[in-house]
Amino acid sequence: MTSATDGTTAAHGTTGTTTGTTTGTTTGTTTGSSTPGQATDPTQGPEGTGARSQRPSSKAFREFVGSGWAPRPDVLPEQGEGSRHAVARRGRLSARFPGERLVVPAGGLQVRSNDTDHRFRPHTAFAYLTGTGGSTEPDCVLVLEPTDDGHDAVLFFRPRAGRDTEEFYADARYGELWVGTRQSLEEVSAETGLAARHLDELADALGKDLGTVGVRLVRDAHRDVTDLLDEARAAAGVEPVGARAADAVLADEVSSMRCVKDAWEVDQLREAVAATARGFEDVVRALPRAAGHPRGERVVEGVFGARAREEGNGVGYEVIAAAGEHACTLHWIRNDGRVDADALVLVDAGVEVDSLYTADVTRTLPVCGRFTEPQRRVYQAVLDAADAAFAAARPGATIRDVHEAAMVVVADRLAVWGLLPVTAEESRDTATGGQHRRWMVHGTSHHLGLDVHDCARLSRETYQGQALEEGMVFTIEPGLYFRPDDLLVPEELRGIGVRIEDDVVVTADGVENLSAALPRDPDEVEAWMASLRG
Repeated sequence: MTSATDGTTAAHGTTGTTTGTTTGTTTGTTTGSSTPGQATDPTQGPEGTGARSQRPSSKAFREFVGSGWAPRPDVLPEQGEGSRHAVARRGRLSARFPGERLVVPAGGLQVRSNDTDHRFRPHTAFAYLTGTGGSTEPDCVLVLEPTDDGHDAVLFFRPRAGRDTEEFYADARYGELWVGTRQSLEEVSAETGLAARHLDELADALGKDLGTVGVRLVRDAHRDVTDLLDEARAAAGVEPVGARAADAVLADEVSSMRCVKDAWEVDQLREAVAATARGFEDVVRALPRAAGHPRGERVVEGVFGARAREEGNGVGYEVIAAAGEHACTLHWIRNDGRVDADALVLVDAGVEVDSLYTADVTRTLPVCGRFTEPQRRVYQAVLDAADAAFAAARPGATIRDVHEAAMVVVADRLAVWGLLPVTAEESRDTATGGQHRRWMVHGTSHHLGLDVHDCARLSRETYQGQALEEGMVFTIEPGLYFRPDDLLVPEELRGIGVRIEDDVVVTADGVENLSAALPRDPDEVEAWMASLRG
């Protein structure tokens, strides 16, 4: 997926540490200085109507609904694999901030409409430092409490209530009859390997010795936690501007830590890419149906989304299913257009697995299974640019080097086609040229991991200029986009948009293409499509 900045990060949704997270105030909770998730019964709507509304319960009903249930299992869950790998990450963060309290919320639910919420996804910093993936409950908060030899990690969590409580049957936000069985403190501790404390204790934990102990918070993860700490800081006389600057350093550090993936993370990305490849196979099989549907792009989106939900947590970002001229809009996610048989369809999609690591792959496919001559001409230019970027990607090079290698091919090809008003060399001069960017305004690469645009809190200069090293995972995704109303382009090229995107991991002497199972060469693409259609 492309980014909005040439040479910085490449093609989808928004960038930043919070890409794909849900943050903000929890539905049904109090706001401001309240503990997140600490609330009255959310089923009691202001007008007392709707499916979530409840009439006041009689004592007889409360006793009846709380009785006659089988005992809960007494076997604790095993610690999750992701949680085991998170221990080392917390150790590295602890060493970076000795003697300071570090606060990393998971985030809260985000309202979709009235009293319905978006499906929850924890903040990326929380997911990275706990390894809990998509099993995280809203409103959890990780606190690293300083000790003489590092930090103790504590997870603040709202455990399930007893069946004899009103929450059990009447609370649409937490109640077991509404959202399913939630864990006890003992269960969540066993599964995460973390000490677990009740969320009601969070306020006291954050405010403890606040005048003498430095506290840093990932501010954008949960508004209620941020408000809670800011008020505690104000009461303790902590200078707010300096506190916010300290918070930003923590968020930056957790973002930069993710630049180099360990072996387990790379394996998660391999799984995400493999599932994504199967999703693309599904898309190819569905193209005849899409071509006969008035909103064929929705067919493509739905087919891929089904694979993502069946094999993983869902899609890692909104699917781009851009047919024909829609492929010239970089972030086309409306996906409400036709898929004509003689057009190309640009599909930019990735499966996010249960650990929340996501793939990010783009293929541009001829709907009928065969490229026309103009389509192949543009496609081959983009493929040649991608191959040049692959050749430049190696330890010690930079993302800027990868981008510039692709731009040499893009500018040269546009010059050969007579589209540039200057020479290719003059266009590549960033100070005085750049004309080739009219047809490729995005960057060629971005880091990939828990976020589709991972590590995005890095400064622009660091992002582009840091040396690639073994274990880094990023995309290579050049493109060319000739809008249908572009009068500087020959008529036969207007409305053609092509992007080819692969996910790579840096090795000792180059890069490995994690998405190599999906064909890139135009002849191989045609043969692959034919094989899938029988």
